[in-house]
Amino acid sequence: MIDCIIIDDEQHGIDLLKEHIDQVHFLRLVGTTTDPVRGLTMITDLRPRLIFLDVQMPNLTGIEILNLVGKDSYIIMTTAYKEYAMEGFEHAVVDYLLKPIAFVRFLKAVNRLWTFHNATQLKNDQDSYLFVKTEQKGKLLKIDSRRITYIEGLGNYVVIQMDDQRKITAYLKLKELAEHLSTMGFVRIHKSFIISLSHLTAIEGNMVRILNETKPIVIGEAYKKKFFELVNAKLLSS
Repeated sequence: MIDCIIIDDEQHGIDLLKEHIDQVHFLRLVGTTTDPVRGLTMITDLRPRLIFLDVQMPNLTGIEILNLVGKDSYIIMTTAYKEYAMEGFEHAVVDYLLKPIAFVRFLKAVNRLWTFHNATQLKNDQDSYLFVKTEQKGKLLKIDSRRITYIEGLGNYVVIQMDDQRKITAYLKLKELAEHLSTMGFVRIHKSFIISLSHLTAIEGNMVRILNETKPIVIGEAYKKKFFELVNAKLLSS
């Protein structure tokens, strides 16, 4: 299911899109507005995966909104003016629909988006798993990295802490695991610890707190600079 909103200063344009959306099983309309400024707030509050965005609106144009919202949502632009199509595509929008929007043309745009969305989701799911050698001889365990809260290195093996309180002992070196997980939202903060940024709940001075853990983990001096650079980058992009 793809949550979507409509931002269009003309109510009849919203009404037509609502009719189209109601006929597509994988779309769920979560909000509409005729006020582009209110639309920005809706994007922040609702975090829709798809935005139907009118180009020409008073106070704030669709192109101006594009420049403000970043790339967290898919954008399908709508307008009555053909000349705006090129400018929209320069901003990497999914499609450009000319008003009045025929259902067949609408369906073509959202079906293409659905195919791309599913392919991206499948790749993300495949990339999120890793196989580790456990204490049981010859046994490889498949682990969903999204459920790992932190990993502690103990010489030639590691203890992987899961979000359901399970601890998995695996015969790997922390350095090898850190390199593998670096693109999956993990960061090494100590010679003995890797943490998941998605399960990080607080930073207190030179310590971090992790989901479901009562004891904080100390940030090692050698890893402090890189860790805080990463955290600051996340703050700027949020």
